[in-house]
Amino acid sequence: MTPSAKRAERISWASLVLCTVFFALVFLTGLWSGFYAVFAVSWHILATAFVWVILAIQFHQRSLAEQERLDLSQLAKGEQTSTIFEGKGDRAALFAAAQRRSEILEKWFIPIFAGLLAGYQIVIGLYLLRIIPGWADVETQQPLPTAVILTAIAFVSFLISRYATGMAAHSEWKPLRAGASLLLSVAVLCFVLAISLAMAQFQSFKLVGVMTYLIPVLLVVLGIETALNVVLDIYRPRLKGQYGRAAYDSRLLGIINEPGGLLHSLASAIDYQFGFTVSETWFYKLLEKWILALILFGAVTLHLLSCIVVVPSNEGVIIERFGNPLDASGKVRVRGPGLHFKWPWPIEIDYNEPTQKVMELNVGFVPKIDTKTGQPERGPLLWGKSHYEEEYSVLVASGQTSAELTEGALPVSLVNASIPVQYRIKDLHAYIYNHVDPGRLLEAICYHELTKFAASSTVELDSQAVGEAELAESLFGAGRARAKEILTQRVQAAADREGLGVEIVFLGVQGIHPPVEVAADYQAVVGAVQKKQASVLDALAERNKSLSTLAGSVEDAYELYALAAQYQQAQDDGETEKAEELGRLLDAAFANARGDIFKILRESQSYAFEKATLAKATGERFASQVKAYEAAKEIYKREQRLAVLEETLPGVRKYVVVADANDPQVYIVDVKEKLDVDLWDLPGIQESGTK
Repeated sequence: MTPSAKRAERISWASLVLCTVFFALVFLTGLWSGFYAVFAVSWHILATAFVWVILAIQFHQRSLAEQERLDLSQLAKGEQTSTIFEGKGDRAALFAAAQRRSEILEKWFIPIFAGLLAGYQIVIGLYLLRIIPGWADVETQQPLPTAVILTAIAFVSFLISRYATGMAAHSEWKPLRAGASLLLSVAVLCFVLAISLAMAQFQSFKLVGVMTYLIPVLLVVLGIETALNVVLDIYRPRLKGQYGRAAYDSRLLGIINEPGGLLHSLASAIDYQFGFTVSETWFYKLLEKWILALILFGAVTLHLLSCIVVVPSNEGVIIERFGNPLDASGKVRVRGPGLHFKWPWPIEIDYNEPTQKVMELNVGFVPKIDTKTGQPERGPLLWGKSHYEEEYSVLVASGQTSAELTEGALPVSLVNASIPVQYRIKDLHAYIYNHVDPGRLLEAICYHELTKFAASSTVELDSQAVGEAELAESLFGAGRARAKEILTQRVQAAADREGLGVEIVFLGVQGIHPPVEVAADYQAVVGAVQKKQASVLDALAERNKSLSTLAGSVEDAYELYALAAQYQQAQDDGETEKAEELGRLLDAAFANARGDIFKILRESQSYAFEKATLAKATGERFASQVKAYEAAKEIYKREQRLAVLEETLPGVRKYVVVADANDPQVYIVDVKEKLDVDLWDLPGIQESGTK
C-alpha cells in the first residue's frame, strides 16, 4: 500500500505553524532579554519555517495528484464500454493537471526556492555577524526564564524532528528529511543556548560568547552549502523514478540527523573498493545499530574526564561550584600543584593560572621576534640604532626657560621608553575575579604611571645649568635609579588599589633613550656636558689642592677665611674689642695652621730674627770702628782703603808704573787683554815666512 501524501502534508503544516510560533517567541525573547545569541537563533528558526512552507506546498500538490490518479482510475472503470473518449493517452493527459503542476513544482520552483533560501541564509548570517559589536552595550536580563523557554522549544523541536525523520524512511516521504534535519539543528542550538544561559546566571559567559558567533557562522555555512547544491544539481543526472534530493536538504545536518546514512555511504564505498559486502558483516550491523549509543557513551566518558584536574608545578587553580568559588566555610577553593578531583562540568569549573611563574609585560615597545627561535631578539641598547619592532614616545619636562627656547617651541621633550615589567600572581582569587583581563589592566596602569612620572621628570644632563636637585630627577642622569624605585612603588600601589592580586618583581628603566632621529644631537650634548663637567671637576681638584697646600686641609682654609672675614668686618664696623679678640684668634689659627702658611710664617720668623741679629751686630761693629777712627784717623783710613782694595782687586790684572814726578816721559800701557791668537803669531810661522 502506497503511503498517502496527506499525512506528510499535515506534519508539514503543523511544523510550519510551530516554527512560526517559535520564531516570534524567540525573536521577542531575544529583544526582551538582551542576549544576542537568542536573537540570532530566531532567524535560523525562520529559515526552517521557510523549508516547511515549501514542503507543505510540495506534499499538497502530491496529495492532489494522488486524488487525481484515484479519480482517473474510478473513471476508467465506469467508462470501459463508453466511446466518448476513445484515446486513453489523450484523456489521461487532459485530466492529469495536478500531476503536471507537481512535476513543474519539483523541477523548477524547488531549485529556485533553494537559491533564494541560500541567499537569505548568507545575507542574514553576514548581517548578524556585522551587528554583533552593536549589542555589546545592551543590558542582559532574566537568563533563567529565557533558558526555560528555549528548553521547551528544543524539546518540542526534537520530538517533531524525530517523528519526521521516521516518516522520511519511506521513499514517498523523503523530502521530510530536509525539514527534520533543520528542526534537529534548532533543537540542538536551543538546548545549548539554554545551558549557556544557565551558566550566565552564575556569571559565566564563555559559552554564550561562543554561541554568539556560532549561530551566524552556521547560517552562512548552510547558505553556502545550499548554493553549491543548487549549482551541482544543474549538472547532476536525473533518473526517472529515482528520488532527487532537494538542494536545501543539508548534507551536513543529515550526518547528525541520520548517522546511519553516513555509515551506509561509507560501507557502499568500501564494498566498491574491496569487492566484498561490508554492510553484511556483524561489525557493521553492530555499529549501525549501536552507533548512537557508542557516541553517547564516548561523550559521557569524555564529560566525566572533566572531574579530573591536573595542576602543573607552577600553577594554581580555583574551583567554582555553580559559579561560587567559596566553600561552606567561606574560604576560596584554591588547589595547588598535583592531581585533584571535582564534580563534572558545569557543576564545578576550574580556572588555573601560573601563580609561580614570573610573567613579563613590554611597556613602551614591541620586541622583534627571531624567526628561527621564536624568541624576542636581544642586543645592546644603543641610542642611534632601532632595536625594537616598535617603540612609543613619552613627553618629559625641559628645564629651559621661555627665553632660551626658539620661537614656537615648547618646554617639553620626547623620549622613547622601553621598560620591561615582570610580575607574578600573589592573590589568585583577586586576579581571576576582580577583573576580566587583569593583564591588560596592569599594562594600562604601567603606561599611566610611566606617562605621569615622565611628565614630571626632565632629560637635563648638566647639573650646573639646572641644579643638582633637577639633575636627580633627570631620566638621562642620576635619576634612573630613583625612577625605577618610584615607578615600581607607584605601579604596585595602583595595582593594589585595583585589586589585581599581582606583585611587581622587577621594573627596568635602562631602555630610556632619545628618538633615533635625534640621537646624534643628544650624544653631542652629552659630550659637551661631560667636557664641561670634567673642566669643573679639574678646577675643583685644583682648588682643593691649592687650599690643602696652603692650610693643610680645605676645612682649615675655610675656617681661616671665615675668621679673616669676621676680623675685617669688625674693623670696618669700628668694633675694637671684637677686632682685637678676633685678631688673637686669627693669630692663633695662623700659628696652628699647616701647609704653606706654616712654612711662610716660620721662614718670616727666621728672616726677622736674622735681620735683627745682623742689624745688632752691624751696629756694634760700627761703634767699634768709630772708636778706632777717633784713635788714629789716617791709619784707619789707609787700612780701610787697603782692605777695600784687597777685597775687590783679587783676580784683577794689575800694572805697577814707577816714575819720578818730574820725569816728562809719557808711558802708554795697553791694558786690553788679547783674547784671540793671531795666526801670524803662532810659533814657526814667522820663521818660515822669513826664509
